[in-house]
Amino acid sequence: MPRRTIEFTIDSYGIYTPWESGARELPTILEFTTDIPVRHGVEFGYILQISGGRGEKLTFQMDHPPFRNDAGELAPPFTGEMHIRNNDFRFFLGDTVWEPLDDKAGAWRLRTFHEGRVVADKTFRLFLP
Repeated sequence: MPRRTIEFTIDSYGIYTPWESGARELPTILEFTTDIPVRHGVEFGYILQISGGRGEKLTFQMDHPPFRNDAGELAPPFTGEMHIRNNDFRFFLGDTVWEPLDDKAGAWRLRTFHEGRVVADKTFRLFLP
């Protein structure tokens, strides 16, 4: 039996309305851009559309400029996983700018993987206005 084909498409990317992790509704795109102003509360990232992937697992990684976590250590890249719940699935990968602002400026690379293969890759340039 031939292996099924799963399609991955970045549906939108840029600045979005605020989003709560785990919320049922995904955020709404406000502006398509990869240049993101560093202002408190700005939500950025991408929405990935996945067709035909029910039951599969995605992993993701967000590489960011060096900044310190609450323990005072350099924060590692953000990583995680997401299970595809249906055959027409949309997934938001992004972050919100938080205080202190200065150390958030720079390149943020967001990648999503399926079975170790990069299926979405977008780099955002966060800049101090």
